[in-house]
Amino acid sequence: MKDLLKKFKNFFKNISKHPYFISMLGTLIYYYSRLVGRTTKWDVFGLNQLYQVWHQEQAIILVIWHGRVMMIPHFWNKKRPLNALVSLHKDGRIVATFLEKYGFGTIGGSSNGGANSAALSLLHSLKDNKAVAIIPDGPRGPRMKMSISPLYFARKSGKPIFGATYSIEHSIIAKSWDAMLVPFPFCRGILHITKPYYIPADASDEDLERYRQEIEDEMNMLTSKADRRFGLPKIEPGVSAKSKRYPEKNERKE
Repeated sequence: MKDLLKKFKNFFKNISKHPYFISMLGTLIYYYSRLVGRTTKWDVFGLNQLYQVWHQEQAIILVIWHGRVMMIPHFWNKKRPLNALVSLHKDGRIVATFLEKYGFGTIGGSSNGGANSAALSLLHSLKDNKAVAIIPDGPRGPRMKMSISPLYFARKSGKPIFGATYSIEHSIIAKSWDAMLVPFPFCRGILHITKPYYIPADASDEDLERYRQEIEDEMNMLTSKADRRFGLPKIEPGVSAKSKRYPEKNERKE
């Protein structure tokens, strides 16, 4: 019996890496996201300001926590081009399929590093007045901890950073490193967009860290505020993919 289970586990592990499986899963997530987005009764905060600034600046840098990616594309105005940075591992390819179904452009790789191809592609996108979306705590965390890379792109390009997050009532919080919010259709939801953050071209490393912390704090505050409205447990930031500490069902609510 153990040998049979081991063979089944290995079979599933191998098939989950197959391009057809990845494409199918990304497509299923896309259609499910569309269903949830269209059937959710949304309260939306900050979206009008985002599009006003986007119109003025021609492009923006949008940052989204890994665990709150699924529903953000529902609010994208396709009239404005947007390229999303996605990792090259299996989960990243699933996300890439999902986003491409929505019409996003995708850039494969990591935003970290000085002159790698992904970083250059992001800067070229912003220079061409095409917005970029970055998951600043992916692909392995720590969750809800802002990396410094979006600040570099903002300083170099002059484009503002916006953060986006949401919550939906009756959602399940997955026992994964990113505490992915798994929503259900026909519920109430709330979307929060942060204020715009402009990073001066002469900002020092100390300035970048101050802005980084401010953006992280606002995104986490808005995420917690949205979850608290629907009685969902608080998600603590700072847990990496290697950790096994997940929010428990009896975790104290704020």
